[in-house]
Amino acid sequence: MATKEAFLESIQNGYTFKGEHFKLGCAMLDGEVISGADIVLPLKTLNRHGLIAGATGTGKTKTLQVIAEGLSDASVPVLLMDIKGDLSGIAAAGVSNAKIDERYQKIGGSWTPSAYPVELFSLSKEKGARLRATVSEFGPILLSKILELNDTQEGLVSMIFKYCDDNKLPLLDLKDFKKVLQFVSDEGKTEIEKEYGKISTTSAGTILRKVIGLEQQGADLFFGETSFQVEDLLRISDDGRGMISIVRVADLQDRPKLFSTFMLSLLAELYATLPEEGDLDKPKLVLFIDEAHLIFQEASSALLQQIETIIKLIRSKGVGIFFCTQNPMDVPPAVLGQLGLKVQHALRAFTANDRKTIKQTAENYPLSDFYKTDDLLTQIGIGEALITCLNEKGVPTPLAATMLVSPRSRMDILSAEEMDNIVNSSKMVKKYNQEIDNESAYEILNAKLNEAAEKTAAAAPAPKAGKQEKSMLEEVLSSPVAKQVGRTAANMITRSLLGALGLGGRSSKKSSWF
Repeated sequence: MATKEAFLESIQNGYTFKGEHFKLGCAMLDGEVISGADIVLPLKTLNRHGLIAGATGTGKTKTLQVIAEGLSDASVPVLLMDIKGDLSGIAAAGVSNAKIDERYQKIGGSWTPSAYPVELFSLSKEKGARLRATVSEFGPILLSKILELNDTQEGLVSMIFKYCDDNKLPLLDLKDFKKVLQFVSDEGKTEIEKEYGKISTTSAGTILRKVIGLEQQGADLFFGETSFQVEDLLRISDDGRGMISIVRVADLQDRPKLFSTFMLSLLAELYATLPEEGDLDKPKLVLFIDEAHLIFQEASSALLQQIETIIKLIRSKGVGIFFCTQNPMDVPPAVLGQLGLKVQHALRAFTANDRKTIKQTAENYPLSDFYKTDDLLTQIGIGEALITCLNEKGVPTPLAATMLVSPRSRMDILSAEEMDNIVNSSKMVKKYNQEIDNESAYEILNAKLNEAAEKTAAAAPAPKAGKQEKSMLEEVLSSPVAKQVGRTAANMITRSLLGALGLGGRSSKKSSWF
């Protein structure tokens, strides 16, 4: 029979680290907190990614908040994808209560309130600095995978980018891409086919139909200037703590394909921009993705493969990624196998499928002499979790049922006035929220079409009385292809991934992302 002394020795041996670390809680045995069995996380291995999972109401978001606070205190910048809109309270100090006092009597230590340095970002017109990028900063390869295009259709998308590069046609926003696609499919088709090959109008139509679906999810909000630079996610506050950047994406809950596209482009841009670092003493940035199932639920097999690839690669850049979701089975096995830290809150066993999931989940954790893992998964309480991480040698630590520490920041959201105060004092808002519309492909091609129309009109005989001849521009704009293009193209979701996979794209340190 396992004894408390043997359990305490196992935990202390497994969770003693030489490098910098912070406390996550205290281990329990048979429902009792064991004094001295502190569970700490080593900063050195937090670039090995992680999972925070559990049923609704078991404390996942508070665990995310606690880890983000520990990282910020250690001068590690943090990026939070706030899909539910409930993470902003980390910018305000918490308030003590009887439950917190009772918890700390059990786990030891003391609780002090603290507000954390926060920057608010938005992908739409929500309060915060706008995250945008130009279409030119994305490339055809991942876009084609997202749209599930065949080789012929992917070739057409690649040709459009090549044509724009060769002819100095900046693709800044979606109206630029629409205009170029219109031009290569109609007025400029003959000229372009001489140099770039035949253009299939059927393929163009198929691409347009698939892009329309993405555009209807609001992707046009992301394209334009000023482009965001990833270096602005790596800031340290004046008091030496890591800045916590909160991206408010609550309005993307019902648009999972767009959310997964955005997240993958962000990861690829981080990889393309940051230098190779290997294993640092602590991460350069840790990204938390709440409601992570939104990334995977509508992703094609090709897109899932790209996600798996970037997760494997980005660790060497000093970036850690944490997925927060209800069911660990929401995360594909190939990705789940890359996650070094696992924080598993309680699961519910209402159905046969639930019980099957619990057994599968238990098999993902180290064997324990002290717990029957599948039973414990349904018994741990709110604010408690099963934890295992990687030690400094990359070996999994012993499984520990843990009573977690409480967040020191507010366990609620900011008021509208408090958000306004953050936004109004933000240098990032001043930098990124200016609308800019420089001359780009749209204006250049319009000028070219207008010039051609004027020459044609000057050379043509006068029209017969009672009839008015359409200009060339009007002919082009009224064509079926032009009408289709006018409703499309929120695509180009990741030129940056080309850099990530060694296929081209941006590589300068001043890169931006979407």
